Amino acid sequence: MRTLTKIILASIAVAFISVKWSTPSFQSETLQGARVLVTGASTGIGEQMAYHYARFGAQLVITARREKVLQQVVEKCLSLGAQKALYIAGDMATESDPDKVVEFTLEKLGGLDYLVLNHIGPTPFSVWKGDIEHTRWLMKVNFFSYVQMAWKALPSLEQSKGSLVIVSSLLGKMAGPFTAPYTATKFALNGFFGSLQHELAMKNSNVSLSICTLGLIDTDSAMEKVRGVIDVPAAPASEAALNIIKTGATRQEELYYPWNTFAVTLTKDWIPFATNYIIRHAYNYIP
Repeated sequence: MRTLTKIILASIAVAFISVKWSTPSFQSETLQGARVLVTGASTGIGEQMAYHYARFGAQLVITARREKVLQQVVEKCLSLGAQKALYIAGDMATESDPDKVVEFTLEKLGGLDYLVLNHIGPTPFSVWKGDIEHTRWLMKVNFFSYVQMAWKALPSLEQSKGSLVIVSSLLGKMAGPFTAPYTATKFALNGFFGSLQHELAMKNSNVSLSICTLGLIDTDSAMEKVRGVIDVPAAPASEAALNIIKTGATRQEELYYPWNTFAVTLTKDWIPFATNYIIRHAYNYIP
């Protein structure tokens, strides 16, 4: 067993180092004047991405549901150095709003270099009790609106040799308890955009597509749900946001943040019985 553990750990280390070694270097000046749309930008990771893009001198459109909060984020972006910062409120469960947000961005910025899809709908952290309507609604917000916005933006991204960045989750790679509807939406994201990634590459598209797999991040919404329930250290939202931006700017296909999310996905494939045991005993929660 010790030998197997050593082999697994060594393999993970080699894989991680090889990925890091081959990662292109990030040049912040490439984002000067870049035309960027960030969704879910009123709080959490999306808000932090907006501030980083602003510091790099980008032209920004941000969107979320709460107009007053968006206005505050825009004001801060301008103070941090954004060449331009605008907002448009939108409800991603509404069929027309995803298209409306992209159209607004194209009109105001004259095109698009980065589409960063990050928004999620609220969902309970609890045992699933058969709420089909909530699952259907969450799929609209967390999945179908992503597909809709990506399709709407692709022609402009083709023209600009731009980047499509999808913010996903470790729960889109491996299921955990108490998050069934959310997990379903993230598996859908990874499946759809993983397939689209192949298609874009096979037709030599100008558009890069990055899928970002995040572990537990210390956003207010995440911490409220898991505090006292699971003893896993949360990574900082600002650092997660910066890594997402770097991944899109360097046109990488994947990001795992923090690094241990990569290790966890490997162990799930190699020793699923042990991984499942750890998952089921990591929660201070009795259904």
